[in-house]
Amino acid sequence: MKILVTDMTPLGAMDLPEGVLALPFDERRRVPEQHRDAEALVVWGQNPDLESFFADLPHLRWVQTLQAGPDRIMAAGLPEDVIITNGVHFHDVTVAEHALALALANLRRLPECLEAQHEHRWASELGGIQPLRPKGRVTTLWQSNVVVWGFGAIGQTIAQRFSAVGAHVTGMAHTSGERAGFTVLAVGDADEALRGADVLVMVLPTRPDTHHILDARVLDLLPDHAQVVNVGRGSTVDEGALAAALSEGRLGAAALDVAEVEPLPADSPLWDAPRILITPHGAGGRPVGVEERVSHNVRALLGLGGEMIGVMPR
Repeated sequence: MKILVTDMTPLGAMDLPEGVLALPFDERRRVPEQHRDAEALVVWGQNPDLESFFADLPHLRWVQTLQAGPDRIMAAGLPEDVIITNGVHFHDVTVAEHALALALANLRRLPECLEAQHEHRWASELGGIQPLRPKGRVTTLWQSNVVVWGFGAIGQTIAQRFSAVGAHVTGMAHTSGERAGFTVLAVGDADEALRGADVLVMVLPTRPDTHHILDARVLDLLPDHAQVVNVGRGSTVDEGALAAALSEGRLGAAALDVAEVEPLPADSPLWDAPRILITPHGAGGRPVGVEERVSHNVRALLGLGGEMIGVMPR
């Protein structure tokens, strides 16, 4: 069995069964003719023409994606008998770190400190003796109210990281309950939690029901001092409504790692919105545990024990 493994992310040695050959390849190009007999792929899904890319692989049985949400691969028209496994847990830790970093950067006014640094100016107004909870501003995550919207594996890890620094964390999801020790509210029952939120962290996938789900109505529920952090998908945010809320002082701050169109167009109003921090989709991209997952899923695919992890419903 031949597995083609993307060379976009260097991977360590994999413990593969005898007779299984893993070969690196450039997934951004067409598959070389000598490798079109491959039965499996480990890829990000970065080829610009995925339908043609997959058409070159008539013997394909399994695709292991490195993305937690393999939107493009799922939409590429693969035959129903091709198994697609996602990157569940690959990005939990790194995305949670980035969400925490974004939230703290705005709360501790690091963008303003950097501006002063570029001016060679000691910004006394940003340091020294400061009120812990000034009116109309959040300066610390300690005892703050954080709502995490999207409470899968990454959302739960985000909740743990914020809780570790003293925040009170509530989850939001399709259904209510308790997960990973946190109270989770159904979206339809969460308005009161949003009204009391100091930070709203979004980690939602792209789906028809999440398109622009952070809209003017939801933004108006949030307190004027609240911060929005999005490390999910850019399509979940109405960017015009977000820019307006920031410009009109109806939202304290925003930190975005994703945009609806990437790269974010130069004429986007988000670039000039006040109190916004933008990073170029850098929260993930450093998958953890790929080698072990591929080794496990290969064995499961070949009937050598266990069930495949991360199988996407087709």
